[in-house]
Amino acid sequence: MPDLSIPLPSPKLEEDLLRVVDPDGKLPAALEALGPIADRDVVVLDCGNGFRARQLSEIGARVASFAFPLSEAAMAELAGWVGRADAVVVPWSEMATPGSRFLAEANALLRPCGRLLVIHDYGRDDVWSLRPENQERAVAWSHRYGPFLGAGFRIRVIHCWWTFESVEHARELLGTVFGSVGEETAEKMKRPRLEYSIAIYHRSAPAVTPGEGDAEADSADAGAGLVRSPAR
Repeated sequence: MPDLSIPLPSPKLEEDLLRVVDPDGKLPAALEALGPIADRDVVVLDCGNGFRARQLSEIGARVASFAFPLSEAAMAELAGWVGRADAVVVPWSEMATPGSRFLAEANALLRPCGRLLVIHDYGRDDVWSLRPENQERAVAWSHRYGPFLGAGFRIRVIHCWWTFESVEHARELLGTVFGSVGEETAEKMKRPRLEYSIAIYHRSAPAVTPGEGDAEADSADAGAGLVRSPAR
């Protein structure tokens, strides 16, 4: 699921939808602007089939990606990243919820001043009508005093598109993925694209100054919990 915010029943459908979601590459460009990502050590957590990790590699990041649940070997590898990553990217993970232990431990993978970049849907676009049950949570998370922005994150909203070959292509694909709701959405389309907005919640790890060795040790202990508890 983390390659997209929508669980799909088959790899083929996921591949078909990935072709139409943000074909202009606005999301990886925004991650580079917020990171930066290029020529940096980047950890992607809950990476799905690795599509987003490959996008980051293509813009020059040195990427280590981890799909959950973790194998024993992956647990050991991830433990070695504590305090080393220039950036940690978490795309559309159900574990990456505001105030979660998962995010606290993801933060522990960062070196001083490293960047934590958490991707979720923004909930104010054409696409939300396909999954209206998810809109309320997405909107609530992005409020000024909501659980992300109230916890030291800032937000960058990326306005992009689902771009189809034609309205007929949209009707076929949306109908297959979303059933009657998808067909109804396609019937209303006057051009072969849907507006799609992505929220990137971002913040920096604190800088370590002389005399803060105890705080650094606490951070490493927090990261160890992540690699010992990989289950959703």
